[in-house]
Amino acid sequence: MSYRDTLAEHIRICLLRLLEEASDYEQNNSILSDGTALFGLRATRDMVNTELAWLAEQGLITLNKITATISIARLTNRGLDVATGRAHCPGVKRRGPED
Repeated sequence: MSYRDTLAEHIRICLLRLLEEASDYEQNNSILSDGTALFGLRATRDMVNTELAWLAEQGLITLNKITATISIARLTNRGLDVATGRAHCPGVKRRGPED
């Protein structure tokens, strides 16, 4: 697996975990981009937008485009299962038992 693939998997689980912690299971892409730093990742907004689109294609989130630059991501039930480690999705870093 390439470094880029590994980084993408980490960004994806990070985004799912951030959405899990949000009060309505939703957040905008700008805040999610800033939130990646909490997990030790320095993902650019472009990287976050790319991974949000991938997560939406997998049915783990829904995306609602508000403006040309702002989207709202919302966790689906399947995404919640992956975020909490109850399910696994290839392409998303799997949570460890103590994460």
